Amino acid sequence: MNEKTSFMVFSGTNSRYLAEKICTSLGCPLGNLNIMHFADGEFAVSYEESIRGRDVFLVQSTFPNSDNLMELLLMIDAAKRASAKSIVAVIPYFGWARQDRKDKPRVSIGAKLVADLLSVAGIDRLITMDLHADQIQGFFDIPVDHLYASGVFVPYIASLKLENLVIAAPDVGGSKRASSYAKYFNVPLVLCNKQRLKANEVASMQIIGDVKGKNVVIVDDMVDTAGTITKAADIMMEAGATSVRAIASHCVMSGPASDRVQTSALEEMVFTDSIPYTNRCAKVKQLSIADLFAETIRRVESNESISSQYLI
Repeated sequence: MNEKTSFMVFSGTNSRYLAEKICTSLGCPLGNLNIMHFADGEFAVSYEESIRGRDVFLVQSTFPNSDNLMELLLMIDAAKRASAKSIVAVIPYFGWARQDRKDKPRVSIGAKLVADLLSVAGIDRLITMDLHADQIQGFFDIPVDHLYASGVFVPYIASLKLENLVIAAPDVGGSKRASSYAKYFNVPLVLCNKQRLKANEVASMQIIGDVKGKNVVIVDDMVDTAGTITKAADIMMEAGATSVRAIASHCVMSGPASDRVQTSALEEMVFTDSIPYTNRCAKVKQLSIADLFAETIRRVESNESISSQYLI
């Protein structure tokens, strides 16, 4: 590691692919970190080089399983005990974010619990992207840099040169996000109104707006089982849409998601690489956010504004 740099970048196990791209963009090596696993599943973290007095950036998305979050917590704790000057958690995908409020009696608020765990472990700043709910930023008493995947999605949509473009939200909750894209491109906004019987299962859906003869782009923050987004695509094609494609920040893609996307009316499904995607589907494409996070790290380290990175 170059002793002249004031910062160092380290990665957990399952986000190493992204951390390596971030370091390439920054022009610095990825720090040497060792995670030792015990036979019973417990693991221990150790830094294999001095981080005393350095600003340490720890790259790790907290997607399932919970080992990813536990790795990050141990990385933070080890950095604090090794006298790092500051500890910045770089969490492209912030897990447990769907549990952001009490929507019925006697439930956990997982997002607040994770925020507390990270804070108690010892982070000084959080860099994340497209939180499921914006108010999660308020769960922290430290600076939160909340980035948007629009920095990579907007140029991609523009490159498609789609005529009669319409932006769609897969549910009412995502209308604010989709509306910002519609305003940027100066095109109509379509909403999908859905009712659920239970989590991950859509009972019914109606389209609010005109999609006949339109090229539709559905905008969402994450796709889990892909039930909502594929149902929306199928209904839109039945309503006369010319084509339907979808963009979403986080590629959770659990269980039957890949098969659903492959057999749906979707032209393509575009994600960022905030989460690794191994169950390949011909319709799925990933755009890298490495440059976006690298530039944010550079600006944080040099005390520059990051707001100019926001396209919408």
